[in-house]
Amino acid sequence: MWLITTTLAAAIVTAIWYISDKARETYKIGMLNLILWGTAIMVFVDHVIGYSMEGGEFIETTPDAILLSIVLIIVALLAWELILFVKDPKGVLRSVIK
Repeated sequence: MWLITTTLAAAIVTAIWYISDKARETYKIGMLNLILWGTAIMVFVDHVIGYSMEGGEFIETTPDAILLSIVLIIVALLAWELILFVKDPKGVLRSVIK
């Protein structure tokens, strides 16, 4: 399930990145895009290796897998927010500090 949700989130963010100039320049959505696609590729490789070595289900739909999907998306969003705070593209933090 986490493979599906991270890939879906990455596809949605890619569409936003492609359509919106403001999202690209102001909100640095390209970084979120890279985080989500990197996670999706990592999860895909994990699933392929796990399936080839142990067999079983390729896509899990257990409550634990659904919870892990939600946690992965939240962590990606938190990492993106941290990057936004550090880079401060609108200069909000710099104006508050002065």
